Amino acid sequence: MTDIESRIDTSRPHTARIWNYWTGGKDNYPVDREAGDRIRELHPGIGAYAKADRLFLGRAVRHLAEHEGIRQFLDVGTGLPSADNTHEVAQRVAPDARVVYVDNDPLVLAHARALLVGTPEGRTDYLDADLRDVDTILAAAAKTLDLAQPVALMLLGVVIFVEDDEESYAIVRRLMDALAPGSHLVLSHTVTHPDMADVDAAVAFWNEHGTPRLTQRTPAAVARYFDGLELLEPGVVSCSAWRPETATPDVAMYAGVGRK
Repeated sequence: MTDIESRIDTSRPHTARIWNYWTGGKDNYPVDREAGDRIRELHPGIGAYAKADRLFLGRAVRHLAEHEGIRQFLDVGTGLPSADNTHEVAQRVAPDARVVYVDNDPLVLAHARALLVGTPEGRTDYLDADLRDVDTILAAAAKTLDLAQPVALMLLGVVIFVEDDEESYAIVRRLMDALAPGSHLVLSHTVTHPDMADVDAAVAFWNEHGTPRLTQRTPAAVARYFDGLELLEPGVVSCSAWRPETATPDVAMYAGVGRK
């Protein structure tokens, strides 16, 4: 058994595997499916949230590659490989695009080695690191990416795992400060809202039974991650409302793209 395999815990539900279950993947265990079904009972729309966030990723990456000329992507909190991963979307537009994935989940890393393989013209790499390990992430990413050139920093559904507000803002600022002008922040975050009590109930269930714990923030608090950046239209909105190809209902996952 490898070191990564020895770190996989199948006794407790894990967010990456539940997300995989909700989006139709097969890389999950009975404990994940049981927790996923229970959360879906509390909040029936959660599967749509997972899919909306994935579609937002595709639209944001495609826009950055097609219209902003971005050729480098640093995707922190990758999650389990699915359809249209960051490198697939980016390299479909620009085969020479470079992508570095970062995650500390052992199952994600095991699958990344096999599945996150890019084009011959570009480069695709992955790092075993936690979002809080900013120096480690930047030093390792610099072996694949040229940090003196614009980079898209992808933080989809990952800062929710940093409970302290100021720590989470500081992490995002440190990462963006290290990137060149013209870089972009792409971020999504679960929100709490007075009209979404079922979301709060689902999060409470998850924090009692699953790992790692997650933190909800208000839409205004999510917008604060983009302080000092030029927000691309339409700003920080439900991820389903960020330049959708077809009209879809809002979800309790807010997102935005900001330019440095």
